[in-house]
Amino acid sequence: MKLVKHLANLGYGSRKEVAWMFREGRVTDAAGEVLYADDPLDHGSVRVDGQPLDPPPGLVLMLHKPVGYTCSMKDPGRIVFDLLPPRFRLRDPALSTVGRLDRDTTGLLLLTDDGALLHRIVSPKSRLAKVYEATLADALRGDEAGRFASGALLLESETTPLLPARMDALAPRRARLVLHEGRYHQVRRMFAAVGNRVAALHRPQVGGLALGELPEGHWRALDAADLDRLFSPETP
Repeated sequence: MKLVKHLANLGYGSRKEVAWMFREGRVTDAAGEVLYADDPLDHGSVRVDGQPLDPPPGLVLMLHKPVGYTCSMKDPGRIVFDLLPPRFRLRDPALSTVGRLDRDTTGLLLLTDDGALLHRIVSPKSRLAKVYEATLADALRGDEAGRFASGALLLESETTPLLPARMDALAPRRARLVLHEGRYHQVRRMFAAVGNRVAALHRPQVGGLALGELPEGHWRALDAADLDRLFSPETP
């Protein structure tokens, strides 16, 4: 692949815009030598305005999603892509969220341009654990954990029971849940089914991968070790 096309695919601009970057001498190697549009591609050595290139295709990001952002590119309000460099919206292949967190839910959100990896993560066959911490409107009654673990709980308007889910009480109005499926607004609907309401919801972990110290609204690219942790078979 030509260097000019590679930069365009990373979102640095159209082919024409990237060609002008080369003419202006803004694309160099690590030593500061000017590169040309048809030079051999060596991703790690290329600099744009002195800065290393964004990660190549196969990018996987972890984002700490705040309240008030949606996972849709079409939403007229704030979207999670607003928290990323603007050129990330222009990448080819496109960067997509791996599943969704609703507007009022915070926590770990994955994004990738790797379609095969995205499908592996969201596939029901993966049974990838998703950990949520819920703050509730009312105190727990004490029977919720048993009902969630039963494998018989039905959500409103559905005919297939939920898979067994683990719940641990953290406080009278706080609970931690571990799910192995991802139905629409599942945690909120689970508590609605047992007569309670979720006031705040946070997802700190997916699989074996946790947010750790990543600040709200920030993101980082994942490496091979992170992906190994993501698919760790250990129960969170």
